[in-house]
Amino acid sequence: MMARWQLAWSLARRFRGRRQRSRFLSFITVSSTFGIALGCMVFIAGLSVMNGFSNVLETRFLQLIPHVEFRAVEGALKYPETIYAAAEQHPLVTQARPVIRTQALVQQGREFVGVEVTGIDPTRGHNVADLTSATAWQQLVQPNTILLGAGLAQKLKLGAGDSMTLVVAAEQGFQAPKRLQVTVAGVFTFGGQVDHQMAYVNLDTARTMTGLTEGVSIIELSVADVFAAEQVANEIGYQIKDFVYLEHWMRTQGHLYRDIQMVRVVMYLALILVLAVACFNIVSTLMMTVQEKQRHIGVLRTMGLRTAEVVKVFVLQGIQNGLWGVLFGCLAGVVVSLNLPHVFSWIEQWSGESLLSSDVYFIDRIPVLLQWRDVLIVAAVALLMSLLATLYPAWKASRVEVVKAISA
Repeated sequence: MMARWQLAWSLARRFRGRRQRSRFLSFITVSSTFGIALGCMVFIAGLSVMNGFSNVLETRFLQLIPHVEFRAVEGALKYPETIYAAAEQHPLVTQARPVIRTQALVQQGREFVGVEVTGIDPTRGHNVADLTSATAWQQLVQPNTILLGAGLAQKLKLGAGDSMTLVVAAEQGFQAPKRLQVTVAGVFTFGGQVDHQMAYVNLDTARTMTGLTEGVSIIELSVADVFAAEQVANEIGYQIKDFVYLEHWMRTQGHLYRDIQMVRVVMYLALILVLAVACFNIVSTLMMTVQEKQRHIGVLRTMGLRTAEVVKVFVLQGIQNGLWGVLFGCLAGVVVSLNLPHVFSWIEQWSGESLLSSDVYFIDRIPVLLQWRDVLIVAAVALLMSLLATLYPAWKASRVEVVKAISA
């Protein structure tokens, strides 16, 4: 059995040898190999970029976006202890934080700027602490202090120690808005519109702004698996007594993740189509080889080569084209993916413009994350397409009439 496979492999290599083919046939063969290699390289690099965006979405963008939150319908939560108890017992919840969130206007001279103010408990910790200085975070414990986004601070020309006025609308009726003088504890830098729209204060300051005497209006949860946020929200939501608005990041910001996944699906479809076009050259190559080698096939058949072995010869010949294309394409794709950050940096330096503006996006560089699973998937799809491309020409070769082939 092994000897027959070795014979088929030897014949396939001999038929593929350049000395045994015309120049045009050699060109078609090389082009098919090159097409498969190029397709593999491009899609490994493209999928690495998609993986990078997915990873940044999980690890950075959701750093300040709550995974799950329970918000009181009106005023403060009446039974927050039930939420804390359910969160502590849930295996996927890593942290539960009390929060008060409100909208305010920042008045600086004659200029008013809208801002979302979030009241947090600095003693419980928060991810925003990693985005600012230790001094600013310690100052936030003091009453009437505020932590501003870098873009907002730059627009208002404010820095640590400066004073500003917050104007907050009354919760009920047509009362005059509240004005609260606060001191800037420092700034945080996240990127994108967050730096221009968000600010943080401690819970006592937030209660003064909203008129709450005690308690909090929101409890935020962080979960170990961000894609299980909806499941966690529903499971805990059934256990609480309050009437609340239940939110999770997949509902508020999930369109970003869905967009990334849609692009990934489109890339997989494009991968199949591009490789199908490249593998069509394998069909052309083998069909031309069958026509060119009919006499050789006839001689081999008279010497005892079976029909199944003829099929093996041409299948293995086509697989060689795909195998070399996959090998070189995957190696090139891995090399390109690992060096894409340097390529993008060089493009930015050469053009003098940033590919991603930090004022608009929450990142300022195109992220790249190579995953070997994608390399294996691309290689498997390419090899499968190459195998399918060999079947019809191999079948045609097995149907060659021996007498006509020898006498031709």
